[in-house]
Amino acid sequence: MSSSPSTFLLIFFLFFTISFAELCHPNDKKALLNIKKAFNNPYILTSWKPEEDCCTWYCVECDRNSHRIVSLTIFADTRLSGQIPPFVGDLPYLENLMFHKLPNLTGPIQPAIAKLHNLKYLDLSWNTLTGSIPNFLSSLTNLELLDLSFNRLTGSIPSSLANLQRLGTLHLDRNKLTGPIPDSFGNFKGKIPYLYLSHNQLSGKIPTSFERVDFNVIDLSRNRLEGDGSVIFGGKKTTEIVDLSRNLLEFDMSKVVLPRSLTWLDLNHNKIFGKIPVMAVNLQLQLLNVSYNKLCGRIPVGGKLQSFDVYSYSNNKCLCGKPLGKCK
Repeated sequence: MSSSPSTFLLIFFLFFTISFAELCHPNDKKALLNIKKAFNNPYILTSWKPEEDCCTWYCVECDRNSHRIVSLTIFADTRLSGQIPPFVGDLPYLENLMFHKLPNLTGPIQPAIAKLHNLKYLDLSWNTLTGSIPNFLSSLTNLELLDLSFNRLTGSIPSSLANLQRLGTLHLDRNKLTGPIPDSFGNFKGKIPYLYLSHNQLSGKIPTSFERVDFNVIDLSRNRLEGDGSVIFGGKKTTEIVDLSRNLLEFDMSKVVLPRSLTWLDLNHNKIFGKIPVMAVNLQLQLLNVSYNKLCGRIPVGGKLQSFDVYSYSNNKCLCGKPLGKCK
């Protein structure tokens, strides 16, 4: 007796359904369910049901071929609380780990993260993490982005982070970090076009090795850095944004060679002296602030320098010319 077409379709449908339900690797599913339990089953993870394929769960992404978990992104939930579960280390194929804007996520950076050697993007920003930045992060050699900003991290910046050869963006801003910027940061084996260290309590001098680094964006504002900030600049560099504001930097602005690519320059509240370089008239500046320094002389005429208001130049030793008063 031959099977009818409807019977065949039913068998095929059941086979497809069972196969699809088993796409999720059991080890990955176990790790995710342990993470959910460690977070006390938060509402944001309601879709994480044991009877369903974990590749369909919210905040989770699977590789299309291997069906292993490659992305875990949990963000913007005020109700989720606790520490980063150690079970995140049981997702060996993870490339993207994001715990972002979870104000009740506390405790240190979980050591089990060191097991995730395939990680490319690690974003633990806008939480309430405490403790120091661990050295083990330097073992994540595939990292392209590391964002630990807007936490309560303390201690010094590990010099070992410079060993991350593929790192393109480093956010350590808005923490309570102390000590100097590591000299090794001027010797990154990879290019670091985006470096954000602002709003900390960093002290000491900007490493002279920064002369060799071509940043796209560098923000060292609101720290306690001293000495020469001119090492950031250079005629052959392609830097677009420099923010060194609200530090204790002291150098001769007259001798600075500004990159032609510069569009944003904020140096306010330092001890910078000398004159504004004439070459500044050639820049396509969108923002300029050199207020509260010790600059002197005539503001060069031309370009966009006269388009900024008086507050961009105010409270210097003896700057003059538009938009300030006439030079004597």
